[in-house]
Amino acid sequence: MIYIIRHGQTEMNNAFLLQGRSDYPLNEIGIRQAQETGTWMREHDLSFSHVFSSPLRRAIQTAELVAGDCEIQIEERLIEMDYGPYEGADLKNPAPEIITFFSDFVNNPAPEGMEQLPSVVSRMGTFLEEIRNLEGNILISTHAIAMKGALEYLTPLSNGSYWSKHISNCAVYTVENEDGHLQVPVELVMA
Repeated sequence: MIYIIRHGQTEMNNAFLLQGRSDYPLNEIGIRQAQETGTWMREHDLSFSHVFSSPLRRAIQTAELVAGDCEIQIEERLIEMDYGPYEGADLKNPAPEIITFFSDFVNNPAPEGMEQLPSVVSRMGTFLEEIRNLEGNILISTHAIAMKGALEYLTPLSNGSYWSKHISNCAVYTVENEDGHLQVPVELVMA
């Protein structure tokens, strides 16, 4: 089984700023979110044979808190979308081109200077193809848009529906991996 997790909260998330590839650590809430997720997984006898993380601190910290003592492999393709000149933008008062892009991800390309969504899907898909034959449970610690790229790749009939879906900090999606055949992802409900 593959478990894809979004990192816990950071101060940039809390301030509604477009974080992208800025390298901020988890805040106290984010640490608690990741700890609670890790505790839930251990209580349900989940352990990991492989742990992969984006190179950004918030994703690495999340992987450490969720997976415990497992060795974490840093994977550049799991990094967040490159927001270019919009890095740090205020999401409470975004630029008009950001509003246009966020209002319809499927039909509006990312503003100039930002990574395009097909690029995110491609790099996440390439990574998933490379790990599909690994044995045991796999944890992937990543970011909201990168995670959506993976979900879009795994769900070709979604027609872009994941782009506008809200993914909370420390949300987890599971992907059944049956003999190298990756199934449609399902959100894990931790109750």
